[in-house]
Amino acid sequence: MLLNLILFQNETVPAAAEPAKEGFNAGEVIIEHVSNSSHDHPLVQLPRILGIDFSVTKHVFMLWLVATVLFVLITWTVRRYLKQDQLVPKGFMGPLEAIVEFIRDSIALPNFGAKWVMTWTPLLLTLFFFILGANAIGLIPIFDLVAVVDHFILHTGPDSIFKQIIHGGTTATANFNVTAALATVTFIAIILAGAKAHGFIKHWKNIVPHGLHPLIYVLLIPIEVMGMFVRPFALTMRLAANMVGGHIAILAILSFVFLFTEKLGGAAAGMGVGLVVSVPMAAAISGLEIIVVLVQAYVFTLLTAVFIGMAIHVHH
Repeated sequence: MLLNLILFQNETVPAAAEPAKEGFNAGEVIIEHVSNSSHDHPLVQLPRILGIDFSVTKHVFMLWLVATVLFVLITWTVRRYLKQDQLVPKGFMGPLEAIVEFIRDSIALPNFGAKWVMTWTPLLLTLFFFILGANAIGLIPIFDLVAVVDHFILHTGPDSIFKQIIHGGTTATANFNVTAALATVTFIAIILAGAKAHGFIKHWKNIVPHGLHPLIYVLLIPIEVMGMFVRPFALTMRLAANMVGGHIAILAILSFVFLFTEKLGGAAAGMGVGLVVSVPMAAAISGLEIIVVLVQAYVFTLLTAVFIGMAIHVHH
């Protein structure tokens, strides 16, 4: 990440007006590295269909990459396990089986009940593994290494795909559009689960308690309807904010190197701050990010199970 900051500075400084002598803009660099790549310069330009731009940006590419890796890895692991003679899992199948059983027995079963546990557990597993994969791959400096190779070895032009992938973050779940889409899946699942358990009409009747004074419903119904949309909104904001917050903290700390180099007028000062302050603190926050990656996938899955369980087992 520090190398990527250096390369970003080298790419942007020549493009700026020389007489202006603009200094290091930490805010611009940080936003550049946590946001999606520009829609004006996507990785793959595709035509608009019905007014929708289907061009492949960096976060779209990361979504495809995570989905492909998970599909191939899990499918290959399970099929290899099913072909073997012994029931004891080996290799990656061991932790995979433990995670599946944990989500089924500790998250799905208490919230859905035995009748619905096998119906909605696949959804929880899909959400958990996809969010975990998208969170985790954002911590791997894949494109940073590609940028270093391009800068020192390939020397491609400014419009090459190697230059394009330098810009924009790699953590797709730090994009609020992505987390909103995941939360929308949860929102639809809540309605489907309630309708499947109680019938479509009765599901909507179950939003509010029965047998209350009619005037109470005037206040209660709008509140409950708002609550329906607050749940997916909370899922959206919690996941994206936690993922983007850690990256911003790391980039802000690493920016001290360039800020002190500029303010104190020497590379030695910046290197000293980097060795004593920036690198140790960034490494510590990166370690914390590893925990956040797992916790946020677990929390999103747990809350999805709780919300679906509330629609199935109505308690007022």
